[in-house]
Amino acid sequence: MRPHRQTLDTAGGLRQGVLIERMTKTQHYRETLARLIDWEPFLLAESGLPGPRGNLELAAVVADMGSRAQFERFLSVPDERAQVNSPGEFLVFCGVVGLGRLLAEGDHSLLPRIRRYASDFRWRTREAVAMALQRWGRSDMAALLAEMEHWAAGNRLEQRSAAAAVAEPALLSNPDDAVRALSLLDTITRTIPGAPDRRAEDFKTLRQGLGYCWSVVVAAVPEAGKAAMERWFAADSPDVRWIMRENLKKNRLAQMDADWVTYWRDRLKT
Repeated sequence: MRPHRQTLDTAGGLRQGVLIERMTKTQHYRETLARLIDWEPFLLAESGLPGPRGNLELAAVVADMGSRAQFERFLSVPDERAQVNSPGEFLVFCGVVGLGRLLAEGDHSLLPRIRRYASDFRWRTREAVAMALQRWGRSDMAALLAEMEHWAAGNRLEQRSAAAAVAEPALLSNPDDAVRALSLLDTITRTIPGAPDRRAEDFKTLRQGLGYCWSVVVAAVPEAGKAAMERWFAADSPDVRWIMRENLKKNRLAQMDADWVTYWRDRLKT
């Protein structure tokens, strides 16, 4: 038993170390921004871009501490200074997440604006939309779910933002919310079979997003979630079957019910 316990202790220590590192970075960012009058040079230098991962911890601190006027300045950066995967885009990213904080504080007039960013040409900026919406969900999940039902009838990138917004474990602790999120994914997935735009990039982006969103929501409400996925396993649509196979690859579903995952992965191979 001792080696097994050592393995668990090591894993727990690593997780704790990562958490402490993040807390330390967050505190450093808070203290630094509190001293600065002009945040922009620091944000550009610490953006992590160009690169594989933007500085999400810093973006979260900016959204927490920033003012409406600062968010507006970040969002006013012209496209030529804020191209995909550039430090300039990080400013826009922070501005969009900041709008999410203002939305969560009650300014619902920002919703149409945030929705427009869901169709932005920059994929990181579209990710910021999901983060902004999740801030709203933390304060009013029922309102988020109701609004996302409207987005589910929108364009492919709006559908993708709606799915990503609700596919967040921290927002799904209430089973009723998780069931509504499951229904939302079901609604969006129903637009996939026979879609005339299946070769379009926006369709592919939605399909990719659904390839993980289902697993997050199903893990939060296993019995209803497994039943919903099983209904889609029989779909004739190759896109839907791809989406379901991708979700079955996610560790969170194996941790939920490994036998069920193994059974259906084997069935879907044929």
